[in-house]
Amino acid sequence: MRNRSYTQLLLLFGLLLLSCQAKAQSFSSTPALLEPSSTQYFQNQYLANPAMAGIDTGLHLNGAYRRQWSGVDGAPVTQFFSADGALGKRVGAGLHLFNDVAGLINRTRVALTYAYHLPLNEKNDQLSFGLSLAINTQHLNTAKLNGDPNDPSVSLFNIRDNYFEVEYGMAYTNGHLNVQAALPNVRGLFTGKERTVEGGTIFFSAVSYRFTADNTVSSIVPKVCFRGVRGYNNILDVGVNVGLLDNVANAMVMYHTSNSFTAGIGVNILKTVAIQALYTTQTAGISTYVNGTYEIGASIHLFQ
Repeated sequence: MRNRSYTQLLLLFGLLLLSCQAKAQSFSSTPALLEPSSTQYFQNQYLANPAMAGIDTGLHLNGAYRRQWSGVDGAPVTQFFSADGALGKRVGAGLHLFNDVAGLINRTRVALTYAYHLPLNEKNDQLSFGLSLAINTQHLNTAKLNGDPNDPSVSLFNIRDNYFEVEYGMAYTNGHLNVQAALPNVRGLFTGKERTVEGGTIFFSAVSYRFTADNTVSSIVPKVCFRGVRGYNNILDVGVNVGLLDNVANAMVMYHTSNSFTAGIGVNILKTVAIQALYTTQTAGISTYVNGTYEIGASIHLFQ
């Protein structure tokens, strides 16, 4: 019976990944992308997958601030905030806020998440499902417009309807192994009407495994992610997060097949407040012209 459950689990993930690749492209180097927050790899996995909302006990508050291409006028500045927690024995919920300002364009996304966590046996094996309803808004900041603010194209852009989308995710966890797959825009996948920007994520998948120890190196978590990006080639992310001194500190590094690296260091205060500093080098296409991305992430874990 247990083998049959694992077979069904693998089939579910296989079907989901195959449906993702139907709209994807092949690996290779890519131009500049709308990169996700680097905190989604280890610090706040709920950002990438709604199934991770409330996957463990307690309330988790996460925030991140990211600045790209410092010194460039109108360079993107992005802010992330999320809150997730368990509402009951099997139910989780979350809220995700995203704001991005790049030049004149201001984009905001708000998502509400419901997650269900199904135990598979008496051990720690668990299958999780998550569903988010999100609203996207975009507008031009006419106060910074170097031109005619009465231009009809400006007003037409700002009076466009808000765009609703649905995000779906799955995850299998057992305390060490973590397998994930997520579709950030189910509506666009099935209707063919994509209104996300170039560089937005089409699908996300990941596999990680936590190794634990009792010495100076308290945990090692290697992780491989595969994500589809709208308008560009797929990206493979390969990296590791190392916990030190009973996970009081950590260091992480990720290599992206867009020919960039992400590196970060962090500290965990009383297992309640975590602060992470990250830097991502620029992708190969424009690394000659601009520098990389700086990001600060902070987490507060309550009622654990």
